[in-house]
Amino acid sequence: MTNWLEHTVQIEVAADIDLVWSLWSDLEKIPLWMKWIESVVITSDDAELSRWTLATGNWHFSWLSRIRKQIKHQIIQWESVDGLPNRGAIRFYDRHGSTVVKLSVAYAIPGILGQLMDRLFLGRIVESTLQADLERFRDYAQQLQPSRLR
Repeated sequence: MTNWLEHTVQIEVAADIDLVWSLWSDLEKIPLWMKWIESVVITSDDAELSRWTLATGNWHFSWLSRIRKQIKHQIIQWESVDGLPNRGAIRFYDRHGSTVVKLSVAYAIPGILGQLMDRLFLGRIVESTLQADLERFRDYAQQLQPSRLR
């Protein structure tokens, strides 16, 4: 039996949607702002497949992920196809001079692990990490944004 936990965080970035989209749609850049993501590598035979590695402390997890839906300036949706079970979406909302970024991530934890761990505690750790990741992204994107929008 597997339990799915889902978390959603969002942030407003003082950068136009073209810049925000270009950063997120280049998956291999994601480790620049996501603390636990060690690497993302697009597979050579299929641009919709990417190998992700999550590392925190002595824990390393890897999975292959497939882009399920991608609409420019709106959404990138993914789902793992092997390894660590996860799925999610990053959504973009154009505020004409700024962009709201909304990240939703869901991951499966085995039933026995869920029983051993306090799901609320785990959820708080993951959510606070994702929010910090978005804050790092905001700072990174705003440094790249031409000064006319800041």
